[in-house]
Amino acid sequence: MRDDELAEAVRLREAGSREEARELLLSLSERHPDDAEIAYQTAWVHDALGLEAEAVPFYERALDGTGLAADDRLGAFTGLGSTFRVLGRYGEALEVFRRGLAEYPGDQGLRTFMAMALYNTGQAREAVGTLLKVLAETEEVGRYRRAVDYYADHLDETV
Repeated sequence: MRDDELAEAVRLREAGSREEARELLLSLSERHPDDAEIAYQTAWVHDALGLEAEAVPFYERALDGTGLAADDRLGAFTGLGSTFRVLGRYGEALEVFRRGLAEYPGDQGLRTFMAMALYNTGQAREAVGTLLKVLAETEEVGRYRRAVDYYADHLDETV
């Protein structure tokens, strides 16, 4: 029953019936308050509806719980940190991104969102450096990889 309802809620969200998915997920969350997967999906649908403040406790519940698949746990860190940033809670966003990076070192998505929060806290140098490091790990930077990686840590260096 739980699995079928959860699958239906995810299907509804993916099909664009987000409010219907939200109602089903809220009902599931009430009946299964300790279920990290349900909490994560409930957070996600709230974010998709632009209800960021309402998503926060569900993200927190998902991360505090057990049994969340690794991809979903990574998604919960990214979602919660990004949600805090959108809400102007930049310090909390950075905290979440750092916790996520402790579990998923080097994840480019977490690092990119963290760079945005760094920028929001006035740490532009660290934000740009972080983005340059992410960029240096991509194929697009090509033969300039070493230079971009170097200047990520030496932005103010001149001759």
